[in-house]
Amino acid sequence: MSKVSTSGVRAVSAGSTSGSGSTNGRNNVKRPSALTLGARRIGYEVKAYFRQKDGLVFTFGFPIIMLLIFSVAFSEGGFGQDADGNDVSAAAYYLPAMLAAGLLLSGVQNLAVDIATEKSDGTLKRLAGSPLPMMSYFVGKIGQVFVTGVLQAVLIIAVAALAFGVALPNEPAKWATFAWVFVLGIVTSAVLGIALSGLPRSGKSATAVVIPIVLLLQFISGVYLPFSQLPDWLQNVASAFPLKWMAQGMRNVFLPENFEALEMGGAWDLPGIGLWLGVWLVAGLVLCRLTFRWIRKDS
Repeated sequence: MSKVSTSGVRAVSAGSTSGSGSTNGRNNVKRPSALTLGARRIGYEVKAYFRQKDGLVFTFGFPIIMLLIFSVAFSEGGFGQDADGNDVSAAAYYLPAMLAAGLLLSGVQNLAVDIATEKSDGTLKRLAGSPLPMMSYFVGKIGQVFVTGVLQAVLIIAVAALAFGVALPNEPAKWATFAWVFVLGIVTSAVLGIALSGLPRSGKSATAVVIPIVLLLQFISGVYLPFSQLPDWLQNVASAFPLKWMAQGMRNVFLPENFEALEMGGAWDLPGIGLWLGVWLVAGLVLCRLTFRWIRKDS
């Protein structure tokens, strides 16, 4: 993964001296707030992200590639019918699953591996000695995930609609649901990625630690396998984790209404989606506060 340059911090620090005046012979320097520094840092994080060839493939491009593979490989398969008796194509069926997987990959996998690598190669140690507040660092990382997550979602939806003729929702309420599930899902995933970054003992071991966790969640949460066909006990296990709820929210937006009967309890349960994602967001914030360090304690 890429190394985050401290040039952004130096540039921001230099920019903070603008507008300084003189009071009793001393320069009065107006320092930008932590949120302002974080907002400026988003641009540096996005540029660094798109310079990573491996990151682009495994976090940005992977859901798009999987959508293409599933849509072509299962083009002759049946995935049910809508209320009017029209067949639901493989592309239409897997579109919400790949959108949910993109949220998890962009947030959890991307940030957990990236931050663990930065901690291991000394980047975070250098940032700790700079004027950059910890909150600004978090804002930059979460902002990068949000920006790249939006671009990824747009590309996934465009591929499904233009390459495979998937009909998109035309009700404003559906797109409103998509918006809040996406925002809550991407922020929750980003916060959990920051919290999980403390688990690997080094940057070299980060992918070996994080990717199996992410892959397992995708298999039990209805991304690759139809969730309704999983054993009840496995559905209950998956319900304790956020990916299941993100996938369910996306299915509510893009699948026909009669598919609601296949969900647990026979309902989309939008309040439950919001509740569980909110719980994981709060838990992630608490874990970040308790566990995040610029350097490992045992380093």
